[in-house]
Amino acid sequence: MHAPDGFIDAPVSIAAGAVAVAGVGLALRGATRELDDRTAPLAGLTAAFVFAAQMLNFPVASGTSGHLLGGALAAILVGPWTGVLCVAVVLLLQALLFADGGLTALGVNVITMSLVTVAVAYPLFRALVRILPKTRAAAAGASFAAALLSVPASAVAFTVLYALGGTTDVSIGTVAGAMVGVHVLIGIGEALITAATVSSVLAVRPDLVHGARELRRPPELRTRGTGPSGADRAEPSQA
Repeated sequence: MHAPDGFIDAPVSIAAGAVAVAGVGLALRGATRELDDRTAPLAGLTAAFVFAAQMLNFPVASGTSGHLLGGALAAILVGPWTGVLCVAVVLLLQALLFADGGLTALGVNVITMSLVTVAVAYPLFRALVRILPKTRAAAAGASFAAALLSVPASAVAFTVLYALGGTTDVSIGTVAGAMVGVHVLIGIGEALITAATVSSVLAVRPDLVHGARELRRPPELRTRGTGPSGADRAEPSQA
């Protein structure tokens, strides 16, 4: 999915860069409402996980491999605005340190892999969480569906940008068929990873999953034993 330098012409790359900068700027403002002393460390861990996961490729079809995009996972765990920032930072570091995606194509990659994936996955996840049973299994299923749809949506966005400024002789129909077809398969892998991760975090710390606020455990009333029978009762409040 990482677009290299020169694959999209300069005018479209510049325009994509402007859109990406605007999107990241909005995300910076929105993230201030999502992050606090408790959730900020999770955002760092999420970005590190996406960075590492994107370095690992899994086979998809003959001669084709794919990797996690991470937009859906990041948005569900730490919120949509912070999720955009996590993936954008990952893409910047990959372009600078590993030449994975060109610097001139960074705007294209931020749009397709960060802005689009979050914009598609998070609203779908929230809609499903509202209508499905308030259980961990249902939330994992919702995250599976959101991640699955976000990946081909990213491929469609790339196809649109290629149609506007592609520099190769490959037809738009060929690019669309190859990109969307392969990324549907990649989306299955993304969905499995996302669902497994969200389910695991919900099992131990549901309060840390931003997108599944309905599943947070209610406060518990602490009790203590009151006699040899071992019966418990709530501590009375002090006047």
